[in-house]
Amino acid sequence: MKKFILIVALCALTNVLSAQIKLPHIFGDNMVLQREKPIAVWGCAKAKEKVTIKFHDQTKTTVADKAGKWSVKLDAEKAGGPYTLIVSGKNSVTLTNILVGEVWICSGQSNMEWPVRMASNAAQEIAEANYPQIRHIKIPNVVASTPQADFASGDWKVCSPETAGDFTAVGYFFAVKLAKELNVPVGLINTSWGGTHSETWTSREAFQNSDEFKSMIASVPVLNLDEINKKRTAENALRLEALQGKVTITQQEVGRWKSPDDDDAAWPVMQIPALWEESVFPGLDGIVWLRKTFSVSPADAGRAAELHLGMIDDSDETYVNGVKVGGLTAQYNTPRVYSIREGLLKAGRNVISVRVTDTGGGGGIYGPADQVKITIGDRTESLAGTWKLRVENMTSTGSIGPNDYPTLLFNAMLNPLIPFTIQGAIWYQGESNAGRAFQYRKAFPLMITDWRKHWGQGDFPFYFVQLSSFNDHNGNSNAGSAWAELREAQAMTLKLPNTGMAVTTDIGEANDIHPRNKKDVGYRLAAIALTDTYRKNLVSRGPAFDALTIRGAEAMVSFKHIGSGLVTLDKYGYLRGFELAGDDRKFYPAQAFIQDGQVIVRSAAVTKPVAVRYNWMDVALEGNLFNREGFPAEPFRTDSWKGITEEAKFSVQ
Repeated sequence: MKKFILIVALCALTNVLSAQIKLPHIFGDNMVLQREKPIAVWGCAKAKEKVTIKFHDQTKTTVADKAGKWSVKLDAEKAGGPYTLIVSGKNSVTLTNILVGEVWICSGQSNMEWPVRMASNAAQEIAEANYPQIRHIKIPNVVASTPQADFASGDWKVCSPETAGDFTAVGYFFAVKLAKELNVPVGLINTSWGGTHSETWTSREAFQNSDEFKSMIASVPVLNLDEINKKRTAENALRLEALQGKVTITQQEVGRWKSPDDDDAAWPVMQIPALWEESVFPGLDGIVWLRKTFSVSPADAGRAAELHLGMIDDSDETYVNGVKVGGLTAQYNTPRVYSIREGLLKAGRNVISVRVTDTGGGGGIYGPADQVKITIGDRTESLAGTWKLRVENMTSTGSIGPNDYPTLLFNAMLNPLIPFTIQGAIWYQGESNAGRAFQYRKAFPLMITDWRKHWGQGDFPFYFVQLSSFNDHNGNSNAGSAWAELREAQAMTLKLPNTGMAVTTDIGEANDIHPRNKKDVGYRLAAIALTDTYRKNLVSRGPAFDALTIRGAEAMVSFKHIGSGLVTLDKYGYLRGFELAGDDRKFYPAQAFIQDGQVIVRSAAVTKPVAVRYNWMDVALEGNLFNREGFPAEPFRTDSWKGITEEAKFSVQ
């Protein structure tokens, strides 16, 4: 009903402005339409106007209602093309180079948004990306307080070496595998936004009907985002004035900030590495200078050096003693390592000046402290600690972020796609929900069910990526691990029909929340789709815990999804990542090995085991249990002891 009202509103506006045939932006040249299902087409026209839709060998006719709304269902088509879609009334809209094949939603946070150009072997992958049957559209990153009928702009791109670099990497490799195996076109609708939690991708109606969330959503009014933005802008202007006194900065002043001779004694300070939103200025987007003074001994003066600045969100220009030594644009998760030429460093005082441009979200120099340093010969000096800070320009500081309130991205980035006919969805998200992992057991299934209800296409396939390995807070079985608990919540979501989970703990990177290996992620999702959706006779999953038997001091673990058998890559057959606990609930590393299709686990420290855990830690790279088809085993625990996230709940500040 709400979707109907939104289209009516859009059509009413169209009638006032132009009274012409109009299609939502999800329809465009080069698009892919879903094969073998009725194809939804909808739009606006003049009230009571006759509308004719022609596609391939079909012609459908309808009449716009009094608000100018119209919609039709084209008959199901076999894979093929290119075709032309013509929608005509008083005027006509013609869309060309349309293919019919498989259409998949690609959604989630940054690991889904992550482009091919920043994935492993990017140059080679892009050079080989000659797949004209693969098409991609990126939905603009915007928020909305109420469900929208359309988004402002967006173009379907044909996959080529010129375009593929900007495709979602996970989606791209997923599509490549499907296109090769099925020999049909594949369309990717990329609606993803880095750092976002699942609650922003869920509708208000879903929360209202959820016992877990209905009290939360009752406290959230329908928002006037313009008024909130104005208020925040005013507040942030006062905050900036309090931080550094002067708000308006001349370009002449800014030009001196890279110079070691500029006086920065009155500049505010912050600790590096850290994002300035976390410690200095919440909500600050724009251009900020960070400066650090350090000393060089006479013996090291003039020598070549290497400057390490961790990672910088989003872009940087980096100067040493006023000379530019490096800079990267829009590579917020790339470690900065810059060479300092001979003759640049001086005995005594030296100054690093970093001009950071932050377009949204976090901003600053961040990452492990040991990656912020300068190396001169065989000597390394840490640059972590106190740095000076000065804001050059503040932009969009009043803007509403996607996580500020629930439903914002469902409204703006998902609702406009409904009811475009799709095959299913792939999803990579959870990092932003890790602190509320226990509640994710309800939040994630709620979101999936919500999408399916709104789309009206039944329990369409929904395949997702389990969190990879990352050293979030050194979490483990004894200290507690939010990431392990989030992985468990994801695995529990498999109780929903027509869902599948790709395990990726083996291909993570301990110090990088964005593993560069996106090919294996896409291929593992594709394997699930090929078996579950397209009924190929393949093994598509790794071993998953099935049952535990205790026999004396030994625990025997059996698995499902073992394919053609359990294996380990260890040449001695030793399994790693297994732990045992007794009644004291303290876990100890255990010896484990494969025997007769099971895993036998034992530890000299636990004579009477009651619980087994596998890969229950933030950095779950240690585990080395696979099936012969190469799929890693899912992390698991056999106990249900209270974790560290059970009390954490989603709330609106």
